[in-house]
Amino acid sequence: LHELRAVVAPVRLPLMLPGTEDQRRAIREITSQLDDYVLPRLATIDAPLLTVVGGSTGAGKSTLVNSLVGRRVSAPGVIRPTTRAPVLVHHPDDARWFSDDRILPSLARSSASVSALGVTRDSHSLQLVADDSIPAGLALLDAPDIDSVVEENRLLATQLLSAADLWLFVTSAARYADAVPWDFLLSAAQRSAAVAVVLDRVPPGAMQQVPPHLGQMMNDRGLGDSPLFAVPETVVTDDGLLPSSAIQPIRTWLARLARDAASRHEVVHRTLDGAIGALAARTPRLAAAVDEQTDVLQQLRDEVDRSYAEAVRTVAVQTQDGTLLRGEVLARWHEFVGTGEFFRAVEQKISWLRDKIVSTFKGEPPGATNLKVAVESGLEALILEEGQAAAERAEESWQANAAGRELLHHIREDLSRASPDFGAAVARTIRDWQGAVLDLVADEGMSKRSKARFLALGVNGIGVALMIVVFSQTGGLVGAEVGVAGGTAVLAQRVLEAVFGDQAVRRLATKAKDDLDSRVEALLSAELLRYHAVLDRLGVQSDQAGALRQAAGNVESARSEGLPTSSTDPEALAGREQPAALEAGPVRRVELATMAADDESSNLIDRGIVDPGIVDAEIVDAEVVEPGRSDPRPPGSGGRR
Repeated sequence: LHELRAVVAPVRLPLMLPGTEDQRRAIREITSQLDDYVLPRLATIDAPLLTVVGGSTGAGKSTLVNSLVGRRVSAPGVIRPTTRAPVLVHHPDDARWFSDDRILPSLARSSASVSALGVTRDSHSLQLVADDSIPAGLALLDAPDIDSVVEENRLLATQLLSAADLWLFVTSAARYADAVPWDFLLSAAQRSAAVAVVLDRVPPGAMQQVPPHLGQMMNDRGLGDSPLFAVPETVVTDDGLLPSSAIQPIRTWLARLARDAASRHEVVHRTLDGAIGALAARTPRLAAAVDEQTDVLQQLRDEVDRSYAEAVRTVAVQTQDGTLLRGEVLARWHEFVGTGEFFRAVEQKISWLRDKIVSTFKGEPPGATNLKVAVESGLEALILEEGQAAAERAEESWQANAAGRELLHHIREDLSRASPDFGAAVARTIRDWQGAVLDLVADEGMSKRSKARFLALGVNGIGVALMIVVFSQTGGLVGAEVGVAGGTAVLAQRVLEAVFGDQAVRRLATKAKDDLDSRVEALLSAELLRYHAVLDRLGVQSDQAGALRQAAGNVESARSEGLPTSSTDPEALAGREQPAALEAGPVRRVELATMAADDESSNLIDRGIVDPGIVDAEIVDAEVVEPGRSDPRPPGSGGRR
């Protein structure tokens, strides 16, 4: 169960999908019930039976608690909601079970005098009241209204009922068929919780009709074994208490339950086992919700991934099909090549012109810089356009998804546009690529065979020529463009072949193109990460579903072996040393089967638990008491000590 809590608590379901709100509530309820009831109860299986008195507003819960105790310990009223701060009434000897945070650890403890009861309206505190009229081993907790107009009160009522060993559910003859009470009662039936129902304020004339009808409703809804008490409509005393005769059956039933350790043990085990079973049953549904969140998140990731993959693909295609050899690039290329006299001279008369070219142009043919700038500008426009288009497609894909729309609604960043620094990043990427191309041709051009031709054209001239070749590898130009841009691209190819050779040109062009594609992909991936960051911040972990199912399976496996028994069970006591805490500690109830002097009685005598004076008597009931304490058993309750 600790493992189950550890895997349930961090689960996040940030996407608003069908059923998500129910599973978010399940996370809160599972962790709360483990903290408030299941784990504390398992750790202290012998603690008093906690009976939570809950029900609808105005049903008379506080009046019933006060009447059972015999004095005003919880403040009833006519202004709704009435009970806000829960009041827990217990026997003075049981104070240690409730003064710490064993149960309901989120509620602060306070001890209030009778005159101050009801004044405290802090719903985050638990008012503790010790009273001798409550049998030891039993505690009554007056809870807020389950249908309070104040949401905080409703949540607290649910929390308290989930921490109960026994529900004493109070409704009225006028409202017993309301939907809200039955939602709670059905929840109790589903997890096999111990429930008793009090039908309050029954008109005398309706006593033969209303209680049987409610009993039939309980039977039809799986609560046929739950006790039903009918309290007639009557006049309260000056102290606001019901006549003793009206609530005597309830008081007697609770007193018998408190006195009978076996019955208490059965109630605790039934409720505890049902609660554990319900937790284990709910966890796989929570795991399915995590799977659903993971699937939708992956769908959102895939959609934006496809948007940016399309942008990368488009840039890759248009940077090799001749698309860039248009407009300004084409004009600057024409300016650079002129009539072609220069390149023909370099190609046909390189030996004769070598010294003259080097001295005249100093490795920098006219127009190379302008062409380089034009290539940069055209490439930048292409990448900016595709980056913006990818952002628009990605945002539209999320808008088409309900979960995606919810995400976009709650983030500040405008994901429908490229990031503000995208333009600067594009320009920097292109400059870096052009610099890498120039470094590439510089390294290649320093070989002995082509050094003269390389020096004749210069690094920039060779570099822009290689860029032109890169941009026209697939021959995507059509119409008149073939004669102009296509022809000049062929010329660039021939010039480069004259400098490097045909094999080297193909290798350089491929390497330059691959480098460009890699840089563009990295650039657009950085834009894509904006969307991934939004999804990553949601905190959904794909491995949580498996961990939840494993934890639920482990709980069911352990549950099948049975819940731990009380340390004061007869079987637990027989044949083992008596714990020191039992000898000198607080009251521990011991229910013993009939024993004769020749069996286990001698062990009890040796340990000082049983007086030797009653060794020949049948031990019907026994109780270990602190030294100096009086017999806590109510007078006239029968049995021998």
